[in-house]
Amino acid sequence: MNDALPTPPDVIRCAYAELVVTDLERSKWFYTELLGLVVTAETEDALYLRAFEEYLHHSLVIRKGPVAACAKLAYRVRTPQDLDLAEDYYRALEVPVRRVPAGTTRGIGEAVQVVDPLGFPVEFFHDAEHVERFTQRYDLHGAGAISRLDHFNVVTPDVPAAREYYEGLGFKVSEDIEDEEGTVYAAWMYRKPTVHDVALTGGDGPRMHHIAFATHERSQILHLCDHLGAVRRSDQIERGPGRHGVSNAFYLYLLDPDGHRIEIYTHDYYTGDPDNPVVTWDVHDNQRRDWWGNPVVPSWYSNASTVLDLDGDPREVVEREDDREADVTIGADGFSYTRKDEVEQGFKVGHQV
Repeated sequence: MNDALPTPPDVIRCAYAELVVTDLERSKWFYTELLGLVVTAETEDALYLRAFEEYLHHSLVIRKGPVAACAKLAYRVRTPQDLDLAEDYYRALEVPVRRVPAGTTRGIGEAVQVVDPLGFPVEFFHDAEHVERFTQRYDLHGAGAISRLDHFNVVTPDVPAAREYYEGLGFKVSEDIEDEEGTVYAAWMYRKPTVHDVALTGGDGPRMHHIAFATHERSQILHLCDHLGAVRRSDQIERGPGRHGVSNAFYLYLLDPDGHRIEIYTHDYYTGDPDNPVVTWDVHDNQRRDWWGNPVVPSWYSNASTVLDLDGDPREVVEREDDREADVTIGADGFSYTRKDEVEQGFKVGHQV
């Protein structure tokens, strides 16, 4: 990033997302009855939700609107003064910036809203209303209890440029995916001491790939699968359960009633030491996306949510010019491996994404 830029805000972590849905009642069932998120507040056109360990007003807003989309990705900053830094920083980047008063989003204090250089609607805030933390309300926990928001994953055409932008905000890289020619297909970046607060997936963007919530145990993720099967909603499981190579996390990807992708995630690792090493994966390694070598369903690479600008209008999508991860590991010219020094022989060749 440009050394002449003002000091950036001190970002603590990813804090909440706002999704636009077309049928609020269907979405309420998904997020509360299935996932078990706690309703902090409810209005005629919005739900404010949090997970069991969270004490800020919400980590997810579900708002009714005409077109399903991601309206906001929000980061918490360390002090109220960081809002001044955020405003100055993004004005220097010459992107759209709004300073909004407390209560513009229910439960959230004064905030700075921007369309970041990658084209995403992003909010920075410090103050927020505190609510009851349900960590030990075991009488309310279901078998699939979700603990907290963990990360965002965004689709962007130029991963190195996106990485440089986030490094300018003080984020560090934990893992990435590259090829021998140096093409970067994805990167995982963090502020809190876990594998990521935001993942950068190479593709047509800006689009939101998914938001992720963490559980404590794998069994809680498996219970969600059983729950979906029991209510005949197994088609909302897009991918998994499984274990990622990247991040080492146990995962499950679900699609909400509007097709927004939600990951349920557990068992990644600590990254808080200053010399935490970057793990780089070969794009052709079958185990990068699934440690067990299971194929990735094509929709996981191709589908993502529209994002909105600050006025609520859909952002124009820019095509990725570099090679795409799915294309270089599947098809007549693609290849993949489980052991790099051996030519892969078996049914997964030509089918592994």
